[in-house]
Amino acid sequence: MAYHSGYGAHGSKHRTRAAPDPPSLVYKTTMAFITYVLLAGMTLGIQKRFSPEVLGLCASTALVWVVLEVLALLLGVYLATVRSDLSTFHLLAYSGYKYVGMILSVLTGLLFGSDGYYVALAWTSSALMYFIVRSLRTAALGPDSMGAPAPRQRFQLYLTLGAAAFQPLIIYWLTFHLVR
Repeated sequence: MAYHSGYGAHGSKHRTRAAPDPPSLVYKTTMAFITYVLLAGMTLGIQKRFSPEVLGLCASTALVWVVLEVLALLLGVYLATVRSDLSTFHLLAYSGYKYVGMILSVLTGLLFGSDGYYVALAWTSSALMYFIVRSLRTAALGPDSMGAPAPRQRFQLYLTLGAAAFQPLIIYWLTFHLVR
């Protein structure tokens, strides 16, 4: 979430919290996705395993997982009856942040081998899980959920934790074949 400064009604300077612009979020997610696909192609080429079919399979698999993840989050938000400002674009952006960790893990794996890959995977996965929990808890649960019944709050918390715990599994699933 970005902070920007502005002037209030009385001319006093204050800080307000602005929600990220959905088009810029989708742009960043798309660029990270494309970078991952190109890096996967380069990695496979370095290992002499490149073919256009494998590159297409890599891209389509990653795309299908993101779509499934966003649909699962939308279903979870609907079932939890969460009232928030999260749009589908925001959920797409949150699910697309994993590509940064994937890129970093694969690059580290190329430079330092499988040991470096697993260290980078653990670090980026931990950072991403922390970010997802903090961001989704703030955005999805928000102040409206403070007076909510306990079972509903618990389901919303499980939804947030489940979304965060799913990220390392997907990162590993989409990158383990790229590092030898």
